[in-house]
Amino acid sequence: MAEQTLANHSDRLNAINIYPVADADTGTNLYLTVRAAAQEVADLEPSDVGATLAAAGRTAMEQARGNSGTLFAVSLAAMAEPLIGAQRISGPLLAAALHRAQLRAWSALSEPMPGTMLSVLEAAARGAVSVEATLNGDESNQVLAETIDSAVSAARDAVVLTESQLGVLTDAQVVDAGGVGLLLILDCLRSVMIGEPLQEDLLDGLSGYKVQDPNIALTMPEQEGVEVMCTISLTPLAAAGLRLELDGMGDSVIMSAVSEQADPTGAYPWRVHVHVPSAHVALEAIHAVGDPSNVSISALSATAAQDAHELL
Repeated sequence: MAEQTLANHSDRLNAINIYPVADADTGTNLYLTVRAAAQEVADLEPSDVGATLAAAGRTAMEQARGNSGTLFAVSLAAMAEPLIGAQRISGPLLAAALHRAQLRAWSALSEPMPGTMLSVLEAAARGAVSVEATLNGDESNQVLAETIDSAVSAARDAVVLTESQLGVLTDAQVVDAGGVGLLLILDCLRSVMIGEPLQEDLLDGLSGYKVQDPNIALTMPEQEGVEVMCTISLTPLAAAGLRLELDGMGDSVIMSAVSEQADPTGAYPWRVHVHVPSAHVALEAIHAVGDPSNVSISALSATAAQDAHELL
């Protein structure tokens, strides 16, 4: 359901995608990342909710696209952890899963910012936890419905706030694209959990989201640089060192372990994302500490396209 919903909304999400860079691909990136996760678990028997989500999360992280896709993948993998061994999701488990997801997502970014998908995820977690806290561990379906309703409502309020939290969004009079994408995914989760249709009025009144609104991303200045993504096996110390190097040469640095299983050397697989002026310097730093796999380089502007093409 989330895959189809994001496909339906990808054009409008792309049109308001101006932060952290106006590369007009948030809708596409979220759709492709969710599609990869959905395809991974399409034939699995969901007898263990956590194991199913963990499989989806690992694949999503390996095939994540862009900032939004990477943060969603990190969140999905983190949500699985409190659910391992569970045969069904309850209100308390959902609250724990969303809480774990927002902690992991905030820690994955070197410079987390309010007014983004992170704020929306944090609000959803807070909304879910508030219900769980008042109902003392009740695992009934009624409490599950109240928990997911509270999470979606809080996420919707947080999306509205994004416009006032980031200056670039305030100036353009739009809400954050990644935040809207996450809200749509959460409403799909709500629909599946409680057996109700998607909320038709969920996005009503969001700045910049009417079909007739202009494609604001196309009016923004051309972006310089490239987005580099890869998977690499590193010890936690080596990963911290690589993060510091990437922080010094670029921005939008996201690093998160794909799995909690270390190899015999104590190394974990990490998914790495960074925006840099030139891919050469980032790849040199990455190759200096290990052998990356699943490398992708995407231009943030037309002028960077040749640089990206030559390195692939």
